[in-house]
Amino acid sequence: MSPTTTTENTSPTRRAFLEATSVAALGTVSSSLAAKEAKPAVHPGGSDEIRVALIGCGGRGAGAAADALSVPDAAIKLYAMADIFQSQIDNKRKGLATQFKEKVDVSDDRCFVGMESYKQAIDSLRPGIDIAAFATPPAFRAAHFAYAIERGVHVFMEKPISIDGPSTRRILELADKADAKNLKVGVGLMCRHSVARRELFDRLQNGEAGELINFYGYREHGPVMPMDLYPGPPEGMSELFWQCKRFHNFIWASGGVFSDFYVHHIDEVCWMKNAWPVKAEAVGGRHFQGRVNDQNFDAYGVEWTFADGAKFFYSGRTMKDCEQKFGVFGQGSKGAFTISERGHSPAKSTIYKSQSMDKDNILWTAPQPEKSPYRIEWEDLVTAIRTNTTYNEAKRGAEASLVTAMGRFAAHTGKTVTFQQMLDCPDDLTAGVASLTDSSPAIVVANADGKYPVPMPGQFTYEYRS
Repeated sequence: MSPTTTTENTSPTRRAFLEATSVAALGTVSSSLAAKEAKPAVHPGGSDEIRVALIGCGGRGAGAAADALSVPDAAIKLYAMADIFQSQIDNKRKGLATQFKEKVDVSDDRCFVGMESYKQAIDSLRPGIDIAAFATPPAFRAAHFAYAIERGVHVFMEKPISIDGPSTRRILELADKADAKNLKVGVGLMCRHSVARRELFDRLQNGEAGELINFYGYREHGPVMPMDLYPGPPEGMSELFWQCKRFHNFIWASGGVFSDFYVHHIDEVCWMKNAWPVKAEAVGGRHFQGRVNDQNFDAYGVEWTFADGAKFFYSGRTMKDCEQKFGVFGQGSKGAFTISERGHSPAKSTIYKSQSMDKDNILWTAPQPEKSPYRIEWEDLVTAIRTNTTYNEAKRGAEASLVTAMGRFAAHTGKTVTFQQMLDCPDDLTAGVASLTDSSPAIVVANADGKYPVPMPGQFTYEYRS
């Protein structure tokens, strides 16, 4: 097995601000969803316009907004914005308005700032018509999702949408409530909307690579943030806001780099296998943290096992000046295959005639250029709203997030963990998040030396929260 290796710089963010990709043709609702027969579209007041409230205005949120505003043949406007930082709103509103002009209709009185600003943004939307788009740190997903359901608006949630057992259980319960209100819910695991990956899935399920035996994944690149951004908040910023701003670096806020970065690859593999793994074993450690003061390991190695004994091996690394590698691959009894490589888009999915992953040994490869799955996921959500088709990705998104948490948990504790044990685990990393205010104390407290608590495999049963 010799998966493609690259030394090019792979961006650690989900998508660059206002990603420059071609506009994909209007897609159909993903075949992986439990789609039912479409009902006549219902638009109270007779308006076909869909308004979007962007909640979380960092680069990831702005990218999601750009994808929403790029849906062809649809009247969509960015209508409200919310964040804990005014500067984030100002910068992203200006950038989006420059690119989309008449599609950005965010007046000053629909810019909301603070921990509870998400409620104000959602309150500005019309029930049954508009979309609340969540791109805040993952710890807030369940609280924000619950309020959107209460107010009766459709939802788009960036990944991951849960980081442990309790938050996963909350999302699963909320998914049922969303269905009961006929709300459409999209989750930012855009790989499931990739045309190339969908065809690969069909071919694998039809046996073109034989029995699916092993999978391999890699996300290895430099540190998440420059070293000089640490060790703590700048003057004038609270510790809580600092931890939200640097959410990748705190387990409570995001599940750390593991949950936030690796969930895409993990979800892709489980999709192709058409199963969730039953257990995870892992190793990991901190080697070259330098001045970085956070809670992440900088190297992870995980082995997931499926019920039939098939394995998924994953390597994650955030170290400077090391070889870079990015992609997910597999081996079937008839031949190897590439799920995606070098980036999330294009996937360049390929099946080989044998285990040799050579360009002269290709059985099938996805046509190029590929449509952007970042755009297609929004097209699918908007199509579901306009046609009133049942559409809810929350359950599958929560389960993918849980499987990701299994790997992180196994590495941080040094223990094998099963799917059910992870789901049932009572340790709640996001406990109390729903009640945070602008003046709340930080979730994680540094010690007397100014260092944040870090996982210690073998010494603790769960990851540090405080």
